[in-house]
Amino acid sequence: MKKLTSQFIKSLILTRRKKAHKGDFGHVLIIAGSRGMTGAAILCANGALRCGAGLVTAGVPESQQKIVAANIRPEAMTLPLPETDGKFSFKALQGILKFIKSRKVTSLAIGPGIGKSSDITKLVKKLLQRIALPVILDADGLNALSGSIDVFKKAKAGLIITPHPGELSRLSGLPAKKINGNRIKAAEQFARCNKVVCVLKGYGSVVSDGKKSFVNTTGNPGMATGGTGDVLSGMISALTSQVKEPKALNAALCGVFLHGLAGDIAAKKKTRIGLLARDVAESIPEAIKAVGKFQ
Repeated sequence: MKKLTSQFIKSLILTRRKKAHKGDFGHVLIIAGSRGMTGAAILCANGALRCGAGLVTAGVPESQQKIVAANIRPEAMTLPLPETDGKFSFKALQGILKFIKSRKVTSLAIGPGIGKSSDITKLVKKLLQRIALPVILDADGLNALSGSIDVFKKAKAGLIITPHPGELSRLSGLPAKKINGNRIKAAEQFARCNKVVCVLKGYGSVVSDGKKSFVNTTGNPGMATGGTGDVLSGMISALTSQVKEPKALNAALCGVFLHGLAGDIAAKKKTRIGLLARDVAESIPEAIKAVGKFQ
């Protein structure tokens, strides 16, 4: 087990070339949001933008596209997708696959605020089977696979999952109390058995690829508020195109550390009690600067 430090994180992030263009820093596609949960897509996109993605597109249920477009940062794009009653339908699959190919998407974040339905379960499973890109799976994307985690081993994607103890409990069948009793062992074992990078969120978030495990040293209780996990998913998605190999593990490590550091910076300004997820996203550039990456 190794503790994450600013110096270590700095060593993982690639320096930007002077002649770089936006294509060098990836195109993140976010599959997020549903009726009443559009904020999840917006916060995830903000996390990706502030963490340096070249392009960011939020794929959302078509009836929610106007809401997202009106509230998302203007630098992000939106992609309306087929839905049923304000949630993604399975018919969204072909539109997502077509967009990935035509727009040269380099990573996906799937799950924030998408809700639950049989169509969503089928959609998430099929995407993991069809996409050979880094995928960050969070929130309802994880809940969709509860009881059928065999899909992890069959996935073409390089998978990064970001569960809190309750979500990991639903995936693994282990009681949350047992997971919290030995968080490092729980994350490492799940990662190893299912061939994923596991980010077990919470105080001292654990990141493991099943072989190596790391404990985060940044973050504070003010971040225990809705939407901060959505920001993290966007950050990790953006970082997959900006870190050294192995990209899935290193993107997760950098995302977790910078996310916590941004939360610490924001808390000094807003207080822990008054901290919002949007404050964390807006403090990401200061966090990047603090680890010594000025480019």
